[in-house]
Amino acid sequence: MKYLYLLILALLFSNCKDDKQQDISNEIEENQTIKPVIQDTLKIDDTDIKSLDKTIAIEIKQKKLIKKEDEREELQKLIIDKRYVIEKEDYTINFNFPLLNESYKPTNANFNEFINEYYANVTKTENEIIEAKLLCDSLEAENFREERFIDYKIYNVDDKLVSILFYKENFYSGAMHPSFSFDCFNFDLNRGVFMTYNDFFTDGSEDELLVIINEKINEKIQKGGLYYDCWELSTTDFLESKNNFVLNETNVEFYFDDCVMCPSYTGTYSIELQLVDVLSVLKKHDLNPLVF
Repeated sequence: MKYLYLLILALLFSNCKDDKQQDISNEIEENQTIKPVIQDTLKIDDTDIKSLDKTIAIEIKQKKLIKKEDEREELQKLIIDKRYVIEKEDYTINFNFPLLNESYKPTNANFNEFINEYYANVTKTENEIIEAKLLCDSLEAENFREERFIDYKIYNVDDKLVSILFYKENFYSGAMHPSFSFDCFNFDLNRGVFMTYNDFFTDGSEDELLVIINEKINEKIQKGGLYYDCWELSTTDFLESKNNFVLNETNVEFYFDDCVMCPSYTGTYSIELQLVDVLSVLKKHDLNPLVF
């Protein structure tokens, strides 16, 4: 009986061990067959890729503007290049702008006074930033760092006129990219006065010139490339920007702020027209240096 009892216990133990091994084997096999494929949590979806592409495109678009050639070297005897940089804990001001050499002509002082007192007044800009922060009741706004940057391109028309493009960059910490805006000034070197749209183009010519500009925009859109998401200018947008143009002996180039003519991530900031294309709207008088 004793041996029979031991034999029964041995058989029971052997069956339990086999069952346990079978269960483990089944569990491993089951896990191998139904275990899902681990997804890469760092994989960028299509939306992220498009966003990344747009960010890169914005940087390329801005760098293209910054590297754009002008006539600064040719005019180095006429212009005095000025730069002011103020670095504070919560803001930076970086202004680069031209003054005109008054030894060439005393009336160049008119240009310098306007630029110093109104356009590139660093003290005024600094006070505006400080006042804006004091008026803002948001605690988060106190942590934002603001950067204001101004640089320029300058052109010449037959030694009679200087044409200046100021491009302004405003950037706040937390923003994905800075925004660009533009101001253009045309200064008559002979008379010492600023000239505006109405000095170059005939009265009431805005609608006709807008048609010419939109035709040029549509040509570029149809060709594809950088202009794939751009659109025609509205009358309101053109009227607000009609004085934002620079000139040389052969072309007039109108500049528009971010998202007026094209989204920030594509296209360009300007549309360039040959003077021969706008002869019908050029004002014919001796004081207009564009008359030929």
